[in-house]
Amino acid sequence: MNELKQAIKNKARQLGFILAGVTSSMPPPHYSVFEAWLNADLHGTMNYLAEERSRTRRADPKQILPECKSILVLAIPYNALFSLKESRLKVAAYALGDDYHDIIPPRLQALVKFIEEQVGHPIPNRYYTDTGPILERDLAQRAGLGWVGKNTLLINPKAGSTFFLAEILLDIELEPDEPFTTDHCGTCTRCIEACPTQCILPNRTLDARRCISYLTIELKDSIPEELRPLMQDWIFGCDICQQVCPWNRFSLPADSAFEPKIQLPVLSSDLILTSVEFNQRFKKSPLKRAKRRGYLRNLAVANGNNGNENDIPILDQATQDDEPMVSEHAKWAIQEIKRKK
Repeated sequence: MNELKQAIKNKARQLGFILAGVTSSMPPPHYSVFEAWLNADLHGTMNYLAEERSRTRRADPKQILPECKSILVLAIPYNALFSLKESRLKVAAYALGDDYHDIIPPRLQALVKFIEEQVGHPIPNRYYTDTGPILERDLAQRAGLGWVGKNTLLINPKAGSTFFLAEILLDIELEPDEPFTTDHCGTCTRCIEACPTQCILPNRTLDARRCISYLTIELKDSIPEELRPLMQDWIFGCDICQQVCPWNRFSLPADSAFEPKIQLPVLSSDLILTSVEFNQRFKKSPLKRAKRRGYLRNLAVANGNNGNENDIPILDQATQDDEPMVSEHAKWAIQEIKRKK
């Protein structure tokens, strides 16, 4: 079985995965932390996380795949340029290329096919990248891929944290890798100190309700006014806690699929994008998740924070938008710019 495991890891590397580890189907070791996080309502409006079915499956991988005997955990690198720091309107590095939800699953499927060819028969399996009801960082740490840093991200000492995780649940017995038990954050608190909204909590969790990534992507309503000035110029996601992390000097080059594809720099003129234009421009991009109304909402806030009077005419046009949320945030941005004069 060790030969099979090595063959699987070799194939994973051919498919672009820079890290691969195996863990058992046992419940994740820190599920109680996740439960406490939910019970404290730190997940904001992400109610799907708190549903009973979601909780039971995260607590036990066998609730997803009863036949599961091993879990293969993988990592693939994305662009580590950190959104071109000179840009006035910033997009998280992972979102500059094509959507990983479209890129990674076919590779996982190819890896499953390879495993089935090696063993000579079909294998019950499930695979995910970010979308499954599993605690993937917990499982990745147990599979030896790295440790969960103070910024809540999985960090590998030779690859930093600029990678996507993916998992394959398998009905075959593979020897588990040794868990990654050391914590290399030490006394460093750069991520905690750098976070503009102070969303990073002491127990390696975060208050999603204050996180810029949550506010620009997951939140579908108006952004709380007290948080808007703290969001700086981020219009989709945020890289700050990764930019300051010393371990990301070891970030590896991006897989070619995640090289920047969207037009940069993002311009304030996007505030008058029509629905058709938005859908065409971001068809293959993660930015489509924010939808037009969320994207324009975020743009308005970033323009308000930048305080550039030249943006007032385009913001004025955005106040006439059919989406009340876009109009409201554009009005706020104009007031903010005028306040800073």
